[in-house]
Amino acid sequence: MAWRSSGASNQALIENLAANGLITQPRVKQAMLAVDRAHYAPRNPYQDSPQPLGHRATISAPHMHAAALESLLPYLHPGAKVLDIGSGSGYLTHVLAELVKPGGRVVGVEHIQALVEMGRVNVGKSAEGRGLLEMGVVGFVKGDGRVGVEEEEGGKGWDAIHVGAAAVKGGEGRLVGLLKAPGRLFIPVEEEDYAQHIYVIDKVADGSVTRKKDMGVQYVPLTDAPTE
Repeated sequence: MAWRSSGASNQALIENLAANGLITQPRVKQAMLAVDRAHYAPRNPYQDSPQPLGHRATISAPHMHAAALESLLPYLHPGAKVLDIGSGSGYLTHVLAELVKPGGRVVGVEHIQALVEMGRVNVGKSAEGRGLLEMGVVGFVKGDGRVGVEEEEGGKGWDAIHVGAAAVKGGEGRLVGLLKAPGRLFIPVEEEDYAQHIYVIDKVADGSVTRKKDMGVQYVPLTDAPTE
C-alpha cells in the first residue's frame, strides 16, 4: 500500500499513510504532521519513495520512517535520549525530537561533514526546528555510525537507537552495547546472501538481549566516508 500513499502536501502524505495502515499510532501521526518533508527532500518531498541527497546518501521513503517510529515509540517518551545513525537530511532526527520533547535529546550521526551540516541547516528551516536546535533537543555530530556515539549525559546509554543504513551481520552488536536497559535498536542488517532485513533488538531491564527479524528492506550500507 506504500505506493498509494504519496500526496500533494505533507498533510496529504501523512493522512494517506494513516489511511493505508502504515501509521497506526496517533503520536507518530502528529509528529510527522509537525515536520514538513519539503524542508528535507530536494525533490518530490511528498512521494512515498526514497530520494537521493547526494554524497551517496538518501532520505528513506516516508513509510519506512513511519515503521521505524512506530517500532521505537515505546521508548520515545519526553526526556528520552535517542541516537539517529545515518541522519542524512535530518528529517527523522527532527521527527524523533517531536516525540521526546520536552527534556529529551536526539543526536544525528553522519560520517560526512557536509551531511552533518545539511541536517543542521534543514532543521533550522522552520521556527520549530530552530527552537529545538537552540534548546539542544536536536544536535548533529560527525562520527562512524558502525561504532556509534556514547550518550553524553551521565553515560547511562540511549533509550532508542535508529540506524538508517545497513550494517554487516554481527556489526549491530557494538550498537546494542550503547543502549540503556531497557532500550531498543531499530537497524537494517545485511545477511550472508546479501539480502537485508530490519532487526528490532531489545535490551531488557536485566541486560539480556532479544532480537526480532522483521521486514525485508534495501538500504545503503554503513561504510567509510567516500574518498572522492
